[in-house]
Amino acid sequence: MIIPNGHLVLIGTTASGKSSLSIEVAKKRPILEIISMDSMAIYQGMNIGTATPSHEEQSEIQHHLINIVEPTEEFSVSQFQEAANNSLMEIEDRKQKALLVGGTGLHVRAVVDNLSIPGQFPEVKREIESEIDTTKLYKQLENLDPVAAKKMEPTNRRRVVRALEVTLGSGKPFSQFGPGMDSYPSTPFTQIGLQLSRETIDKRISERYEQQVASGFLEEVEIVMAKGLSRTAAPALGYKEFHSHLRGECSLEEAIEKAVIATKRFARRQERWFRRDPRINWLEVVEDPSEVLEEVLKIFDEANKN
Repeated sequence: MIIPNGHLVLIGTTASGKSSLSIEVAKKRPILEIISMDSMAIYQGMNIGTATPSHEEQSEIQHHLINIVEPTEEFSVSQFQEAANNSLMEIEDRKQKALLVGGTGLHVRAVVDNLSIPGQFPEVKREIESEIDTTKLYKQLENLDPVAAKKMEPTNRRRVVRALEVTLGSGKPFSQFGPGMDSYPSTPFTQIGLQLSRETIDKRISERYEQQVASGFLEEVEIVMAKGLSRTAAPALGYKEFHSHLRGECSLEEAIEKAVIATKRFARRQERWFRRDPRINWLEVVEDPSEVLEEVLKIFDEANKN
C-alpha cells in the first residue's frame, strides 16, 4: 500500500490557469510551497514568455525552480529531477508540503514516478547528429529499438537522436530504461488535473499572447535571442515566432498568429499526454480555475489528514 506523502501535483495544459490557482491554494494553506514543474520557467530573463509568477507573488508564496539557469545553458531532465528532489527535501525539512505545478509532462513524471533517466553520451550524440537525414536515423532506431521507435514521430529529430544516443551509448535499448511511459505505478503524490474545453484553452492562449506583447514580450525576445538559446531552452513557446518578426521576416500579426497556432498544437499534445495517466483526478473548469479552489483544498486536506 502506498501512503500519501501529502504533496500535491496540479497539472494542466498551457494557459489553463494552474499557476494562478496554485497561488490561491497556497494562500489558503500556508503550509504549502510551490515547485514549478515547467521546463522553461527555470530560465532567467524569460519571465514574460513563460508566464512565471510575478515578483510580488513569489515574495508572498515560496517558489522553487524559477529563474535558476541562463537560457544559454542546457538543463537536462535528470538535472531538473535532481533539483526538484532537492527542493522536496528542503520543504520536508521545514515540515512544509509541496505543491508541484506544471505542464511539462516528462518532468512531472520524472519526479512523481522517480524515473530512471538515461545518462548523456556527448561523443555518440555528436556522431549521430552528423547525419542530417532524420528519416535515416529513425530507420536505424527501428532496427535497434523498435519499441522506442513506435512511440515517437519519425520526424521528431530531437527524440530520435536522444533514443539513438542512449541505445548506442549505453548498449541497452532506450525503451528498457525504467518502467516506461506507458506504466503508471502507484505513487505517494496526489495528482489533480484542470480540465478545460479546447475552445476555452484556445481563447486563453490568444488572450495571453496579447497580454504578453503589451507587457514587453518583444523586448524580452530581443534580449534573450541576442544571447542565444541552448538546445533545451530553444523549444520555449513564442520566442522563435516573435524573433522572426524582429528580423523583419513577418509582421507582428503574422508572428502572433503563428505563435498561437503552435501553442494550441502544444496544448493538444499536453492534453493527450496527461489524459493517459489514470492516477490524475480531473476537475472540470468552465472558465476560471478558481471555480475548483474548494475542491482542490478538500483533496489536499484529505491527503494530509493523518
